[in-house]
Amino acid sequence: MHFLSKNDKFLNMLSIISLNLEEAAKFFVESKIKNEADLHEFSQKMKGYERKGDSYVHELIIALNKTFVTPLQREDILELAMKMDDVLDGFEEWSNRLEIYGISHADEYMVEFVGFLYESSKEIAQAITLMSKKNISGIRNSVIKINDYETECDDLLVKCITNLFKNEKDAIKIIQYKELYEMLESVADSCEDVADTLETIMMRNA
Repeated sequence: MHFLSKNDKFLNMLSIISLNLEEAAKFFVESKIKNEADLHEFSQKMKGYERKGDSYVHELIIALNKTFVTPLQREDILELAMKMDDVLDGFEEWSNRLEIYGISHADEYMVEFVGFLYESSKEIAQAITLMSKKNISGIRNSVIKINDYETECDDLLVKCITNLFKNEKDAIKIIQYKELYEMLESVADSCEDVADTLETIMMRNA
């Protein structure tokens, strides 16, 4: 396996991006929102993580443009970074939508979604770390887990929307909560896109 060497600058940059994502997901899952002030603080904090992630991706692009020979195909390095950034964008967009709707109480389905997304984010960071160790079985295990979490989110989406239409009578709430659920499931899809990219990189460098 020709993966990135332990001290490769591109591995370090990918690792920084993944750890920022994991930190954002940890904040996301641990936040206690009780009122509008909490909502605003939550949204602003997530925006901060998203902007930090954007700056890291920008630095990586500059480094790629200045480097003639890269340890992996430059398209793979960039795609992996961009796919991780998509996950972070999804977190930030959801927190912003929550503030717009003024929803200060996360229901049991949202809590479950966020739990799966946090676990997926941890697996992404773990997989990036394992690239330096050329631990193919470990990376593959993380990929499998991320795919499993995405499947759980698919099932959860059906469950929560079914419950929403069955029990909620307020049309506006139906629209809002349906969108919020679907946005969380979309973040799970973005996590799966990272897993797919990791799998492609493994196959190309085997």
